[in-house]
Amino acid sequence: MVNIAFNRFYKHTELSEVLHEFVKAYPKLASIESIGKSYEGRELWVVTVTNQETGPAADKPAFWIDANIHATELAGSTAVLYQLNHLLTHYGIDAEISHLLDTRAFYLCPRVNPDGAEWAMADKPKFIRSSTRPYPYDEPAPEGLVPEDIDGDGRILMMRIKDANGQWKKHEDEPRLLVRREPTEFGGEYYRVVPEGRYPGYDGLNLNVSKVREGLDLNRNFPVGWRQEYQQVGAGDFPTSEPEVRACVQFLTSHRNICGGIFFHTWSGVLLRPFDDKPDSDMSPEDLWVYQMIGKEGQLCTGYPAISVYHEFRYHPKQVITGTQDWLFSEQGCFSWVVEIWCPMREAGISGYQYIDWFRDHPVTDDLKLLKWSDEALHGKGYVDWYAYDHPDLGQVELGGWDRFYAFSNPAPHLLEKEVAKFPKWLNYQALLSPKLSVHSTHVTALSEDTWQIKLCVENQGYLPTYVSENALTRKLSRGVIAHLSGDISFVQGKSRQEGPELKGRSHIHTSASFWPATTATPDRHVFEWVVVGKAGSICDLVAEHDKAGRVRVQMTLI
Repeated sequence: MVNIAFNRFYKHTELSEVLHEFVKAYPKLASIESIGKSYEGRELWVVTVTNQETGPAADKPAFWIDANIHATELAGSTAVLYQLNHLLTHYGIDAEISHLLDTRAFYLCPRVNPDGAEWAMADKPKFIRSSTRPYPYDEPAPEGLVPEDIDGDGRILMMRIKDANGQWKKHEDEPRLLVRREPTEFGGEYYRVVPEGRYPGYDGLNLNVSKVREGLDLNRNFPVGWRQEYQQVGAGDFPTSEPEVRACVQFLTSHRNICGGIFFHTWSGVLLRPFDDKPDSDMSPEDLWVYQMIGKEGQLCTGYPAISVYHEFRYHPKQVITGTQDWLFSEQGCFSWVVEIWCPMREAGISGYQYIDWFRDHPVTDDLKLLKWSDEALHGKGYVDWYAYDHPDLGQVELGGWDRFYAFSNPAPHLLEKEVAKFPKWLNYQALLSPKLSVHSTHVTALSEDTWQIKLCVENQGYLPTYVSENALTRKLSRGVIAHLSGDISFVQGKSRQEGPELKGRSHIHTSASFWPATTATPDRHVFEWVVVGKAGSICDLVAEHDKAGRVRVQMTLI
């Protein structure tokens, strides 16, 4: 076993060591490769997990999991490490996991954005959205406040400054808490609030927060729905312009056996499904039904609501966003989800809120609940009582308020393992839904002394059809099962390589009360046939394969 802790975050060097330790400890189940390098030159690691004794990963349906594309969202990396540890330590003990790794494969990328994560974990942290590459301009931003840890305590809090025309005031019963000034209120003690940071050249009047020099959002750099900066902030110079995104896209498109994927983010405590930019009415009903089924299972396993990005998680009612999850489904035909780990609101007992809308407006009672929860569950570390600070640029200010990184961006260390332990059951469930090609039977019939009829019957033992989704079928991303026959033979009827149809799974089956008649009871099977000439006793090799459903091999003797 690997000595790993799930109550803290690992920097890149240590994370690399841990991943290699897993591979060393479980050489028959795990292997590791670098799929590219980050902007600053750090390796982007992917660990492949499968039972190599039952065949290589490339011959099996596979499931992709990645995390930490956004710099501060470190809990995602912990969730991937937890899944890796869960799979490896339960193989041979848990029947479902043993079957899973015997028949499927996982590709796990715990940190897509190692550069941004290093900044977030630095002794004096800097919080950015994603990559550390300057964007859209390689020059300092115009003069303004630069958020940073100015007092060296490892936190970036808020600063409040007294101002007669300020927008904030102290809560009358809980003076630590700042609340919005009422629309018609006047004559009180008010404050202006800005992030903790330096303000070189402050003119005593304008408190402008400088635009972050590193303005990329790697999750907006994927090919699907890519738009320029004026339409989608942080999108990059062109689709896959960033090395981290290009490496992921290259890996995912070159591994055609991938049938689904999970992308771990933080925070909101929800399971997000496509579409990002279109309503459910634009999705094929068959795909929507599968998504709804997976979502129900996800809610049971994790306690997180399963919702549509377009309908329930838009940043603004007039705007749409796009990212990895939508790209993997919309353009690659694989069922995919974004998991937003961690929900402080839910932890604090707040209910009935509308995810993104809650940040724009909510009752002050919610803030009081959050503050009480921070005092109790986070031992007071989530919300810092205001304290005086002699600012080198602004003079006397107060530092304090929410430590957003500690309370919101990720679960606190002592709550981290409990949160990420919610996911393996659902991840494994999704991986097991994939199509799975299998040999049902083989037959050799002698037609004469040296002429033989050969039959190979293959079937899809998985839940999903071999093409995975209707979207993939529409986009012609998949082809039928391919069968190869070789040996010391010549062909009389049938070519050595034949292409058969796509095979159904069980996802199309209605209830027993359904009035729709079945057209066939075996849409999951197909029989390949050949007539060949060869000597009795000759051995023939048969291979059946499907890009998504895997590859199977069998030998037959002409007798």
